[in-house]
Order: sequence, then structure tokens, then C-alpha cells
Amino acid sequence: MIRSVILGVLVFSSPLCGLAQMPETVPASPSYRGEIRRGTDGKLMVVETQEAARPRVDEQPRTATMVVGSQEKITTITEAAKLAQDGDVIEIKPGDYRGQSAVWTRNNLLIRGAGGRPVMMADGKNAEGKAIWVVRGGKVRIENIEFRGARAASGNGAGIHFERGHLVVARCAFVDNETGLLSANLPEMTLEVIDSEFAAAPHHEGQLHHLLQVGAIGRFSLTGSRFEQGYLGSLVKSRARESHLRYNLLVDGAGGRSSYELEFPNGGIAYVVGNVIGQSSGTDNPVIVSYGAEGPRWPDNGLFLAHNTLVNDMHSGTFLKLWSEKFAGGIEAWVINNLTVGDGDLFPPAQGRFEGNKSASRRDLLEHGGQALRLNSVSSLRGTVRIPGHARGVDLLPEAEFSFPAGSRSIRVSNSLAPGAFQ
Repeated sequence: MIRSVILGVLVFSSPLCGLAQMPETVPASPSYRGEIRRGTDGKLMVVETQEAARPRVDEQPRTATMVVGSQEKITTITEAAKLAQDGDVIEIKPGDYRGQSAVWTRNNLLIRGAGGRPVMMADGKNAEGKAIWVVRGGKVRIENIEFRGARAASGNGAGIHFERGHLVVARCAFVDNETGLLSANLPEMTLEVIDSEFAAAPHHEGQLHHLLQVGAIGRFSLTGSRFEQGYLGSLVKSRARESHLRYNLLVDGAGGRSSYELEFPNGGIAYVVGNVIGQSSGTDNPVIVSYGAEGPRWPDNGLFLAHNTLVNDMHSGTFLKLWSEKFAGGIEAWVINNLTVGDGDLFPPAQGRFEGNKSASRRDLLEHGGQALRLNSVSSLRGTVRIPGHARGVDLLPEAEFSFPAGSRSIRVSNSLAPGAFQ
């Protein structure tokens, strides 16, 4: 019978060096791997010991899942944010979380509602005088959370105040906040908002409450999201260097009093494809889409507005306002295959392309999600427009359409291409 033999030999990762080649400085300490043992098959092997198994301080921490809920070990969002480590997953159980503001500072976090959507109720509290949640952890993804009732002394209390890094917000809701989501102004920042809902700006006279306000960041994208019931501020306002908006519903709705429905006050490159954008009869500003009202911030500017359905419920108005006089070189604008509904002006741009834009009345449209938005199958406008092509390498032909209550679904474009957001 062959017995296992234990050899008192330590294994090191760095090779032995000859004495003649000894460096003048002391070499780095070798990494301890464990002990050499001979197995029952007679072969040598390294057996990891408890000391060797300890992680080194320079190694990334192991991903962990933290569960938050009234019946869990961690009961508050505030505590969870303090305990979170880089790479953690934070799962929040359904329920109302009242007055539990939080500052998220860790990197590579996934924060998600588990099951039914948990609601973050401000209840007069905020983090750092800014928001229900302040996010500045680097790379963060937030899923299936509702933010409600944010207030701050500045009058700009946000559901989320995004301050640094790359933030993805998916399937979330922002209701009755002074600002739904607000970002800082660092050009290296990226914000993605997907399949989310923004609604019910508070009615505070003299204050502009934007449902989504994007600062001067590098890139902003908005997809499959719904906006309604603004008040004096805009539904969506972006100062980003590059903005991508596809397959959203930005319709103020009955009783809504937003200013612009969509605005790019400092220009930048903006791709607006396959959206429904509409103002209510009670709006305080007759312009639906505004570009460049405050002049340029970025060296490269251009608006590419294709296959949108633009709805005006006011007696008159302007579907698109380009502030070309504030840009020394003018504004390049492509306005292609849009469908306008209601009374209003859609003026050709001084530079760019203007083609395939058509008008329709309400009686020409079928209901989609309770609103008359889609051309009927026998409409004479079907087949009257051409494929819009690419602008700076970006395809302007929609590949999807908005789906109620929030989200988008893929579509197959037929030979009878129609103007507007729905095929």
C-alpha cells in the first residue's frame, strides 16, 4: 500500500535567480501558493492552504447580492447604500420606502426592484439637498424602481440626481418630482433611459419643472419611454453633446401644461427617430420641438428628425423651431418623413434636407393606446415616402415603434413606407 508523503516544501511563483545576477534592490515578495503534496497516484500537486486562499488587497471583490426589505436583515435603502461594495447586486423587495434617501458611490452596481415595483417616497427628505437618490458611483444600472414626490430647497428636487460615470435606468417610473431625473455637466458622462415612465410635474407657479433634464454630458439615449402631464418646464430637455431619441411617447396629454415637449437648448448632435411628440391645448408655449434657443455649446451641431408623429392639440403652433441665427454657421437639419397632426407650421430648414413630410387629420388615424396616432391600412399616405437613409453613419429608418404603456417592439418595414412613427 502506498502512503501519501507530505513534503515540507513551499511553492513560490517567482523563479530562483543566480547569485551573480542578484539585483541591487530587494525583489518583490513572491506569492505564496500552498504546499506540495504527493497524491495516491504518486504525482506532485499544489494544495492551497487557508493562508493562500485569502484574497489579495488588489483583487476585485467577489460580487454579492444584498436584499433590502422590511422583513430582511437590511431594512432601509439608506443603510443599503452605505453598505454596498463595488460589483454588488442590490435587490429591493416590493413596498413603499418612505424618507429613505440615499447616495450611491460604488462602481459597477446593479440596483433592481424584485417582483412588484418598489416605490421610493421622498416624504420631505432628500440626499444632500438634491434628490431621493444621488448616483455618482461610476457604472450603475437601476431597474424597476419608482421615485415619487422629490422636493428640495432649490425647487429642483429630483428622483435621481446623476453626477458621474455611466448610468442606465430601465423600466423605472418618476412621478410628482420637481425634476424626474437630473444629470450633471461632465462631458465624459453617459446616460441611458430605457422603457421608463415620467409623469405629473408638480404645479408650482413660477418654477420650471422638467420631467427629464440632461446636462452637458457626452452621450444621452432615450428609448421606449413615456412622458405626460408636464407643467411649465419641458418634458425632455437635453444639453448633451450627442442625443439619441427613438420610439418614445412624449405627449403632454389633457391638462398638461409643459413648455417645449422636446428641447435641445445648446444644440449638439441630435437623432430623433420614430417618436410621437405632442402638445396639449393648454400649453404655455406653442413650439413642440426646439433646437438651439440658447446658442451652441458644442463644436459639432445638427438635428436629424425622421419618422416622427408630431401632434398639436392647440389651435395653432410650431412643430419645429430652429434658432439658426444663434449659430455662426447655421444649423444642419434633416427633417424627413414626419407626420404632422393638427394645425401648425413645419418650416423647411435653411441647410440640410426636407422631404417626405406629410399632414393628417385626427379622422385619418386609428387609436393606439387610447390615442389616435396610427394611419389606417388604406391611407393614401402609405407608400408616399422613400427610405430616409443614413446621417453621419446613423440609420434614420425606424426598426421599432413605441408600445404601451412603455417600451418598444420591433417592426418590419414594408414596401409601402408611411410617414410618422408607426408603420
